[in-house]
Amino acid sequence: MATDSSKAKPTHSLTRRISRQDDAIIEATWAYYHDGLNQNDIAKRLGVSRASVVNYLTEARRREYVRITLDSEIFLNHELSERLKDAYGLTAALVVPSDPSSPAGSTERVARSTADWLPHLLEPGDRMGVAWGETIYRVAEMAPHLSIEDITVVQLVGSRAADLGFAAEVCSGTIARHFGAHCINLHVPLTVSNAELATQLRAEPDITEQLAAVADCNKVLFACGTVTDTSHIARTRILSLDSLEKHRQEGATGVICARLIDQDGTPIPTDIDDRMLGVTLEQMRNKEMGILVASGAARVPGARAAIKGGYVTHLATCSQTAQLLLEQET
Repeated sequence: MATDSSKAKPTHSLTRRISRQDDAIIEATWAYYHDGLNQNDIAKRLGVSRASVVNYLTEARRREYVRITLDSEIFLNHELSERLKDAYGLTAALVVPSDPSSPAGSTERVARSTADWLPHLLEPGDRMGVAWGETIYRVAEMAPHLSIEDITVVQLVGSRAADLGFAAEVCSGTIARHFGAHCINLHVPLTVSNAELATQLRAEPDITEQLAAVADCNKVLFACGTVTDTSHIARTRILSLDSLEKHRQEGATGVICARLIDQDGTPIPTDIDDRMLGVTLEQMRNKEMGILVASGAARVPGARAAIKGGYVTHLATCSQTAQLLLEQET
């Protein structure tokens, strides 16, 4: 009688082969990263080809047996870091080398370095508010799996459907999971149909408590979005293209947590402000720590506006963006 292979249990021989492969992956990883052997030496030790060793090391990184990081201090003591701190009055600026091949590569580098930096910025008792969008999602995904004592992660804005899982609850939940932190989600939509409904929702006891946690964050992690027709705020239809054009004419330069700011960081009122559920710009200002993640020429006006407006104490960026920010101040 034929056997349904999809339901068949692994045989003992298959289990042994998997176990041997796992042992080989671990041995290759230890020999390479701890013993300092090269791939040819490891291949001889294990009796396999060099190509197999390359595959073992790749698999080890995929499984997160190994996490390669660079000391944040290298990028905090960069000449550009010091110049940014002096020019903008920042507490710290982390500047990584731009990727010469693509802006997307630079953004990936900045997200990775921010993820590695975050554990050094957090202390027991901290309540870190987390924004949303692609940049913050990248940081969340790359955050190391560490247990940080007595940390609370708070979702700063209500939920809104977003491309590729960039939704606010995903960003906050992912960082909380990686750091073993308590997570407070904001269980409401980002915008509702009218101001009266928003007021009623804010009065609900559970939501009142969640919004109090949003206001009470002592540290925040965010990006400042653009106001173009292809921006995150446009793609998620928070504001229509006509509204965006109108506000650009009024001086809109950047977006923080779905709220518009001008070149000085001053809020620009919109017709959805009273229908929005989440952190306000006033609540985002003058935090103990405001961590802005910014990479790319298109992000320079918004980043500069956010710094000018008092939302930023710590900046993570790339060398090209740093240069452009400094040119804006000369």
